[in-house]
Amino acid sequence: MPGLPPEIDTSRPHSARVYDYMIGGKNNFAADRETAESVLKHSPNAHTAARENRAFLGRAVRYLTAEAGIRQFLDIGTGLPTTNSVHEVAQSVEPSCRVVYADNDPLVLAHARALLTSAPEGRTAYIHADVRDPQGILDDPAVRDVLDFGEPVALMLVALLHFVQDEDKPEEIVATLLDALPSGSYLVASHLTMEHDTDAAGRGLQAMRSAGITMQKRASDEFARLAFSGLELVPPGVVLVSEWRWAGAGPRPAPAEVNCYGGVARKR
Repeated sequence: MPGLPPEIDTSRPHSARVYDYMIGGKNNFAADRETAESVLKHSPNAHTAARENRAFLGRAVRYLTAEAGIRQFLDIGTGLPTTNSVHEVAQSVEPSCRVVYADNDPLVLAHARALLTSAPEGRTAYIHADVRDPQGILDDPAVRDVLDFGEPVALMLVALLHFVQDEDKPEEIVATLLDALPSGSYLVASHLTMEHDTDAAGRGLQAMRSAGITMQKRASDEFARLAFSGLELVPPGVVLVSEWRWAGAGPRPAPAEVNCYGGVARKR
């Protein structure tokens, strides 16, 4: 891929690019593909989890825009541009929606133009940032310029928190972000688990760690406490991402194929 910024190390895998490969994207390198294939060798359903998680994101954004009336989104851990990005879904419902993306992968920064193709009535922005510095995200001039913190904001932490270890105090990260949002705001979050296929999911976790990617899978009740304590969960609550307001035809994947929980909750 020509013209890459020098800070992008293509010899080392990155979680955003491994995920991109899992959902059929093309913004990845040999090291990312090798890691993804190693994960799939040990946990063959990992790509199903990634794709179901992406579909969950789309349904959640559509719900928030069409039913909850949300017009602002802060998407942290954005990942690489692909179909059904937050602004695409939100602005297809309401073109005036505003979205700020944040990610710590330099390749996402290199592709940020694809995330900034907004409807004329709306606005989008991208910042290069890490969720481990939540106050830095909140204080970023681009965030403050695009989002009005006097009005409800949807905070998107989709497939992100399992990359934050306990030692990084994820509860404090979530609390800092939510405390900055007004009443009526929402949190959308999803998280990998090992509850339904402990052996395969555990081997997939080890494959990621062996590649140098920090990951900590948590049980559904741990995830619920971490993300949604004190919030009002939107029905059906914290469920497998494939079960959250699923409206498709045909059979859904088995829990052991998904191993990823998600939920949407409102700040009172």
